[in-house]
Amino acid sequence: MTIRSLLFLSSPCVMAFGLVCALAGPALARDLPGPPVVSIQDRLTQARSDIQAGNWALALAGLQDAARDEPGNADLHNLLGYSWRKQTTPDLARAFEHYRQALRLDPAHRGAHEYIGEAYLMDGKLADARRHLTELERLCGNRTCEEYADLAA
Repeated sequence: MTIRSLLFLSSPCVMAFGLVCALAGPALARDLPGPPVVSIQDRLTQARSDIQAGNWALALAGLQDAARDEPGNADLHNLLGYSWRKQTTPDLARAFEHYRQALRLDPAHRGAHEYIGEAYLMDGKLADARRHLTELERLCGNRTCEEYADLAA
């Protein structure tokens, strides 16, 4: 490189161009095509499809990935608990962990009350299951509340 080219590279015009590129770079990058942004609702819908198909590994992988991005979503934790409980070899410890997290995030989450109650029944803890049945009755009644009826059955 010659002294003349070095002088050109350090000229105010080149430095100004560099500054413009540095400032505009993030704005330009937003316009570049990339992987689509998938909403949490789309991810939950996909997980529900995987669950319906009995594809527990796919459901768990997608839900765990979503939980890293949205750790404060009660529906997501409820589905994680459900998936851990319903897979071929249930993992009740992980199911309870996620149901409890769902209920910490949303104490009135009817689905989490129903499913943790079912998990307690699987674990032989009838008193704990009844506690969640009572909570469901308080939240939504016992005549028209699907979650209450399912757990009571």
